[in-house]
Amino acid sequence: MSHTEISGPGEGPYGVAIVAGEVWTTLVHAGAIVRSSRSSQERYDLGAPAARPMVITAGTDGVWFTRSGDDQVGRIDASGNISAIAVPGAPYGICVGPDNALWCTLMSTDQVARITVLGEVTTYPIGVAGGFPAMITASSGELWFTLNQGNVIGRMTTTGEVTTYPLPTSGAGPVGISAGPDAVWFVELQADQAGRIGADGKIEEFPLPPGSKPHAVVATADGGCWITLWGSGSLARLDASGTVVEVLELGEGSEPHGLAVDTDGSVWVALENGSLAHIHAGE
Repeated sequence: MSHTEISGPGEGPYGVAIVAGEVWTTLVHAGAIVRSSRSSQERYDLGAPAARPMVITAGTDGVWFTRSGDDQVGRIDASGNISAIAVPGAPYGICVGPDNALWCTLMSTDQVARITVLGEVTTYPIGVAGGFPAMITASSGELWFTLNQGNVIGRMTTTGEVTTYPLPTSGAGPVGISAGPDAVWFVELQADQAGRIGADGKIEEFPLPPGSKPHAVVATADGGCWITLWGSGSLARLDASGTVVEVLELGEGSEPHGLAVDTDGSVWVALENGSLAHIHAGE
């Protein structure tokens, strides 16, 4: 396991995306984005210290990221140009949808927004008041998202039709979500559990170490997933049956948040203490 310093104290590496072999990381407390390669780093200052860039994803023509502090979705294109599109209400999770548009959750307005590369914004209600939509992913032609305060998993068609699935555990506080080959994985921060939901709406829950407070999840091609355990400063790997097969300590006070799986199977994790952790298989 290697650690790469990418920010100063208190700048808060948060979201991670991999584009063409480079790692992009949001600095939530600094209003900046960092692009890292094996030989160099480049920092993009958004010119708005209170922007709070959060979740980042590879999209058409560059990277897209949510700015929860100033109600915008940002983009850095392939030439390094920075732009932003206004959205109505604290954007957080973001993904590329099945229609190749960008989709993001709007935490403070209980909506999901669809954004085109031309900057056209369409919003859809999630149908749960005070639901606090968090992360979002695309699977089987639809969007899936967690409702952190609603304690449900939401499912939306590209025309805005919503189905909700209540979680078996009350007060679970779901956050991260990621589409796998056969089902959608999610994590329950308050319940110290991972969850999985199939296309039929069936939900399974799997225990994680007590006090681990899982935050983000990335599904893997073998049907399992990787999960950041924010509360315990570690990273867990689950197999396709939901069994925890590996827990890696990332360091006391590391506060892991977003993660991404590279093409070689290695994992990049943003640590709020100021660095990126890079874990290869077998470490």
